[in-house]
Amino acid sequence: MEHDTHTEHTEQHAPHEQHHPGPVSWSAAARATLHCLTGCAIGEVLGMIIGTALGWGNAPTMVLAIALAFLFGYTLTLWAVTRAGLGLKAAIGVALAADTLSIIVMETVDNGVLLLVPGAMDAHLSDGLFWSALALAFFAAFLITTPVNKWLIGRGKGHAVVHRYHH
Repeated sequence: MEHDTHTEHTEQHAPHEQHHPGPVSWSAAARATLHCLTGCAIGEVLGMIIGTALGWGNAPTMVLAIALAFLFGYTLTLWAVTRAGLGLKAAIGVALAADTLSIIVMETVDNGVLLLVPGAMDAHLSDGLFWSALALAFFAAFLITTPVNKWLIGRGKGHAVVHRYHH
């Protein structure tokens, strides 16, 4: 009996193990993507507000926004898995494994859209163009990142790593 308990504990807390959950629903992939998008959106908007308030140009503001998107994306995952009882060092490993590819894809797509929308990079926070372009960018990022997350989760990676700690 004691051996079974130890085995369960090991399985719950071994993120390096390969898990194959089987088919992944689009709903599960969308939830993982919305989680990622939430952190990215908080970081990006905060970065744009800070960059604008400091009078920075587009490039440094975008770099700050992207850095904060990664920070907030990882932080949301860290918060979730540490609340589930994982230590900080292990939680950092889970966050990196769960979110890195998703955030990279999301940031590439949404910043690419912002660069492609005429006038979006020069729009001010008080302009409708700024917010509509940002909404379009986040929507495009969601649409493109969801299949990536579906693929990752189906292989026991990405947010599948996080879900091992939600029991």
